[in-house]
Amino acid sequence: MANVLSIQSHVAYGHVGNASAVFPLQRLGHEVWPVHTVQFSNHTGYGSWTGRVFDGQAVDEVVDGIAERGVLGTCDAVLSGYLGSADIGHAVVGTVARVRAANPSAVYCCDPVIGDVGRGVFVRPGIAEFMRDVAVPAADVVTPNHFELDLLTGRTTTTLPQVLDAVAALQATGPRVVLVTSLDVEDTPDDAVDLLAAEAGRAWRVRTPELGLSVNGAGDAIAALFLAHWMSTGSAAQALGSAAASVFGLLRMTAEAGSREILTVAAQEEFVSPTRTFEVVEVHGAE
Repeated sequence: MANVLSIQSHVAYGHVGNASAVFPLQRLGHEVWPVHTVQFSNHTGYGSWTGRVFDGQAVDEVVDGIAERGVLGTCDAVLSGYLGSADIGHAVVGTVARVRAANPSAVYCCDPVIGDVGRGVFVRPGIAEFMRDVAVPAADVVTPNHFELDLLTGRTTTTLPQVLDAVAALQATGPRVVLVTSLDVEDTPDDAVDLLAAEAGRAWRVRTPELGLSVNGAGDAIAALFLAHWMSTGSAAQALGSAAASVFGLLRMTAEAGSREILTVAAQEEFVSPTRTFEVVEVHGAE
């Protein structure tokens, strides 16, 4: 099993950032070294919260301490999500360089959190550009949603061939593997959600039912799950199917409970053996 250094935001109540990503990784048997970029009482969607934002130096200090244990060479992956500032971003990319120097086979999975359909860009000024110009090119795996894919590539994609072209353009900047979440193209039914993964010139799509939920933290969970399954199988297609099934199970249980927070702990069996699986279909640009 892998050692994953996860640099993300953290909340005491609920499940976003590290509070969403760490436990699924652990439940799958991986060791996680969480480094928090913020520590808040709850996610900001509630409208009020307490706690504080850390700076890049705070991240560097924690990584320095890990390095002093002599274990950076055993780190298999770095995972990052929402960045509160470009300062934090530079600390993340610097950490990736340190880990790769100690272990050249280590991978970096970047969830380039920038915004979403309906909400637009919700990160601070400069973050979108930092993701596009620095973080994404440094990554092996990136997990944008459809809105972020368009923003990162400067395109508007409404068809599957356009999405595949945008994914190829994104891969040309550095990442080997791209997972696109919340994919909505012309042939996506109104009652469904698509996910697409691409690697080595091939791409696959999974379609799951739309659950009509509005919750935070699911994107953080799917990035972690996709990374875990990709590392263990070496296959973006298998990772896509496994991650999609697990997150659907997590969201289905959350919807059935009427919970505002995703039920990360209650739904833990879905991470290991999902109740429902979905067909992974290879797709081509000519379709």
